[in-house]
Amino acid sequence: MGTTTPPRTLAEALRARGDESLAGLLRARPDLLSPVPNDITQLATRAGTRASVIRALEHLDRFSLQTAEALAVAPDPAPYEALLALLTGDGEGDGDGRDDAGAAITAALPAALATLREQALVWGEDARLHLVRTARELLAPSPQHPSPTGLGPTVAEATAGMSPGRLQEILTAAGLPATHDPVSAVASLAGLFTDRTRMAALLDTAPVEALSVLDRLVWGPPYGEVTPNPAPPVRWLRDRGLLLPVSTRTVVLPREAALHLRAGRAHRVPEPVPPALVAAAERDPQAVDGAAAGQAFTALSTIEELLKLWNNGGPAILRAGGLSVRELKRVAGALDVSEPVAAFWVELAYAAGLLAADGETDERYAATPAYDDWLELPAQDRWTRLAAAWLAATRTAGLVGGQDAKGRALSALGPELDRSAAPEVRRRVLALFASLPPGTAPDPQTLLARLRWERPLRTAASGGAPASGDISDLRSRLALWTVNEAELLGVTGRGALSSQARALLEQGPGEAAARLAPLIPEPLGHVLLQADLTAVAPGPLERPLAEMLSVLADIESKGGATVYRFTPGSVRRALDAGQAASDLHTFLATHSRTPVPQPLSYLIDDVARRHGHLRIGAASAYVRCDDEAVLNEILADKRSATLRLRRLAPTVLAAQTDPGSLLEGLREMGHAPAAESAEGDVLITRAGARRTPPRTAPVPVPEGPPVPDTTLLSAAVRAIRAGDTAARAVRKDTPDTAAAGSLPRTTPAETLATVQAAAMTGSAVWIGYVNADGAASQRVIAPVKVEGGFVTAYDHTADEVRTYPLHRITGVAELADDATP
Repeated sequence: MGTTTPPRTLAEALRARGDESLAGLLRARPDLLSPVPNDITQLATRAGTRASVIRALEHLDRFSLQTAEALAVAPDPAPYEALLALLTGDGEGDGDGRDDAGAAITAALPAALATLREQALVWGEDARLHLVRTARELLAPSPQHPSPTGLGPTVAEATAGMSPGRLQEILTAAGLPATHDPVSAVASLAGLFTDRTRMAALLDTAPVEALSVLDRLVWGPPYGEVTPNPAPPVRWLRDRGLLLPVSTRTVVLPREAALHLRAGRAHRVPEPVPPALVAAAERDPQAVDGAAAGQAFTALSTIEELLKLWNNGGPAILRAGGLSVRELKRVAGALDVSEPVAAFWVELAYAAGLLAADGETDERYAATPAYDDWLELPAQDRWTRLAAAWLAATRTAGLVGGQDAKGRALSALGPELDRSAAPEVRRRVLALFASLPPGTAPDPQTLLARLRWERPLRTAASGGAPASGDISDLRSRLALWTVNEAELLGVTGRGALSSQARALLEQGPGEAAARLAPLIPEPLGHVLLQADLTAVAPGPLERPLAEMLSVLADIESKGGATVYRFTPGSVRRALDAGQAASDLHTFLATHSRTPVPQPLSYLIDDVARRHGHLRIGAASAYVRCDDEAVLNEILADKRSATLRLRRLAPTVLAAQTDPGSLLEGLREMGHAPAAESAEGDVLITRAGARRTPPRTAPVPVPEGPPVPDTTLLSAAVRAIRAGDTAARAVRKDTPDTAAAGSLPRTTPAETLATVQAAAMTGSAVWIGYVNADGAASQRVIAPVKVEGGFVTAYDHTADEVRTYPLHRITGVAELADDATP
């Protein structure tokens, strides 16, 4: 859909594009599709709005942004050669290095311009390049904000409002002839600053101190403060217009003079080529995969251990939401990690839907039913679930411990932790890892430099001009957090991307699980019991063994082998769970490769002999025991004072506390009581019984509208084309439609005959239509079938097939011969 004449507006430029090019624009800027524009003119208008342009600028790489910045300070329109000169300079002074840089810029500029054109930030042929007006307002200098290039306003802009007499004084001091009006005076001064020969001659007469002042302003900011009686060098510059007044105490270096001093360059350091990633280390890919697989298995174990901590009900939720600092410290201690790492594991379990609030009145955190389903999966599939949840999550654990905009502390699992840029940054960081050869670990600083080049823009919080040259602090922190979290999760190993993570990124979870499966150690069905009341698990244990052992013993240390320690409390915990002493002896004998040590057998028998000797029930609470001496001992113990016990009968004590507190109090005193029901039966406490109602994983907060798929793009382009055709259709006037903007008017018979004829010939017609609410509209339709008082037609305006009652059509008119929908 080319055009023989240059476009005069952005709408004309978009109208001249092909369908694929329009689809590319909508794919690059999906915010333009919310909702689908009615026609090309509306699309162009929406593409020029401030919010949409800022979003588009934020997604430019550094050189594309520098190209847009150069166009913002160039005349409008600017020829391609002028744009190239602003990026490369006039070629004077820097030798071969500049020649090489100029060649790189010359090679990269067409691609940068193509990017700007595709995103509708630049339009027009190479001879007349236009930067859209909103982008020019954002990137060009003004008194409110300097240009990202460091250039100030033009001579014409800086002298606006200056008296004609003052302008003539500047011309005289600069050695220029007087003029008859301010316009010609401004043009004469600007002509001096853009003439290299005359400008060089003028600067040759400048004092050395004046040149030093220019050196401080030339690369920006171009504004400086002056006193009412400035120093002679500043006065020399001001008298000749090299510094022009902005206010009584502020002067500015005009853009034309600055460009001369910069040798014509808009930027001090153009960056046409992205920084290369530097390898920090090169490792054996198999060693990387093995290290990553080991860390992946550790990640699975850590998540299981975390949720076991909260099996019987986790910590209470803060009033403002989230986990308290004390509870986070408790989790960090239990997992033997730092608090930031503990926050990462908690947030990962939450993002994966394994952890949620229980929804009770006294709301607490607990595992979800999805956690039980997750436990039944093979290890490799459990890992891919975690890794996929981490990649997509917008919740950012690295923010925990910081403060929000109002100075309030950010807590784990609390609100305000979503950062919509997190998924994009994670995937981009891992993509850069994947661009290196297998086993290569990138240098973090070059990684950050590459990200800065790819997304250099940072928008001021107040909505002002975007500033170039620095990556936002959050984005750089997200990248560093990604590197650390990827190592914790087993996505990387020894600083390099693992093959299973490459498969996850490129081929999906199935292939990643297949790559990881051979690297996961097989679970063991035995332990090694030792005489010091410990058991050593030389590797990962089968789930039933691990679950039973975690009840019967406490984990003392973890690593390549896990050490469990048997204590009176841990044995009592197993008895509380319904195990008998004989069951425990059988279990240990079955699963130990070494004989059961005698001290361990004695420990089990001793705890079992005393277990349940005391019974706790609900009165408020009571204690009963067949041995009166034991109850006498409890009453005599000073530690029982807080329980407020009194004897009801020789074998019964009553307490003014709840049964749970009474159980804990007597256990702290060294007894092994058992809880009983109202019927007198022993209550068995089983681990892992508490779960929340079914919960879905938290939905990531999108950074913007989702990227549309091919089907939606195709439909949107057709709808925009149809609407544009309808809006621009040339209609044949009839006597009833002569009035501009009126609906066509025909009799019912004429309407029926016209639409029937159009259905037979396949032509389009223009109709006036009044809907059931009485709203009138004009539509371009192609009738397909006319029967039963209805016309079924393809509506070019709505880009869909619709059915219209004939009695609601006010009239119909044929389209002109040259108006093809």
